[in-house]
Amino acid sequence: MPRTFGPWGMIFSEVHVRKGAVQDAVLAEREAPALADGMVRLAVESFSVTSNNVTYAVVGDGFGYWDFFPAPEGFGIVPMWGHARVIESRCPDIAVGERVYGYLPMASHLDVRAGKITASGFADMAEHRQPMSPIYNQYARLAADPEHDPAHEAERMIFGPLFRTGFLIAYFMNANDWFGASQLVITSASSKTALGLASAARDQSPQIKRIGLTSPSNVSFVEASGLYDQVVAYDAVGTLAAQPSVSVDFAGNAGLLGQVHKHLGDSLHYSCLVGATHIEARSTLGGGSAMPGPKPVLFFAPDHAVALFRELGPEEATRQIAAAWQGFLAATQGSIAITRLHGLGEARRVFCAMVGGKVDPAQGIVIEP
Repeated sequence: MPRTFGPWGMIFSEVHVRKGAVQDAVLAEREAPALADGMVRLAVESFSVTSNNVTYAVVGDGFGYWDFFPAPEGFGIVPMWGHARVIESRCPDIAVGERVYGYLPMASHLDVRAGKITASGFADMAEHRQPMSPIYNQYARLAADPEHDPAHEAERMIFGPLFRTGFLIAYFMNANDWFGASQLVITSASSKTALGLASAARDQSPQIKRIGLTSPSNVSFVEASGLYDQVVAYDAVGTLAAQPSVSVDFAGNAGLLGQVHKHLGDSLHYSCLVGATHIEARSTLGGGSAMPGPKPVLFFAPDHAVALFRELGPEEATRQIAAAWQGFLAATQGSIAITRLHGLGEARRVFCAMVGGKVDPAQGIVIEP
């Protein structure tokens, strides 16, 4: 939480991550500015740290993720999904004490310019955020949010954004009749987005066989999820049935994706990349030669989310996502051990561990600054 600092007012804490060397992160403090008319000050209550946040940092410049929350030259503030409380408001339609859910900095606070205000939410209309996808600028007002469940706030932070990406991939595939495929091959099957995709695919298209590829050490965890029809270790890719397939790559491992392409050959009808890391490398084999089969295509979730809401309308899109989310919660109940940590120092430590791949996929981490 923000703290008071002498006669100058309030001091806010932030974690600054070095661009281009995201394993290097430092704690910093700054004095809060005076709150202008129309502005709302949020105190960050909690946020999750997942591999998704690492992706935001790794591709921060290329995809604009560093632009949401300004930081000193050479550094960035990693976006997080979480909950916050209004502690000061110069906006007559937003009351002090309200709680919200949305895109927050790895920090103790956020000042937003509230606009497009409805009973269920508002947007941050700050000028520097307008070039980014509107999906990231929305804040749900928890008192009227259909997705809010007080008993599952931690799960929403940990899984919610990643589940939505999985839901959108399944919706996209289903809308394209799964490109004529009868099976879905998912790499990094233990990841939270992969679990969300497997759940959404099961609900939307139960006729599609769901195959999860994972490291040998994670096979038991993935099998225990109950979301896959078959779980295959990475060293056994050659056992996959050569049936009409689509693949979704979360692993970011060009060698592994190349094995999938070579083994399935013409049976692979569509190859989807998620995670936005090493896109060009993931499209070629060693030496730069093109992979056999379809050229891998990047899936950028914010664009698909905007398209979904435009196609179905906000109410129906929200209803479908909320219903699928409840099904996912039921399916994964107890599969993730939630660990709550306190302070931005712990946020920094966990983020750096996540960058180094040192966090157990069966652990969900919530930070309370």
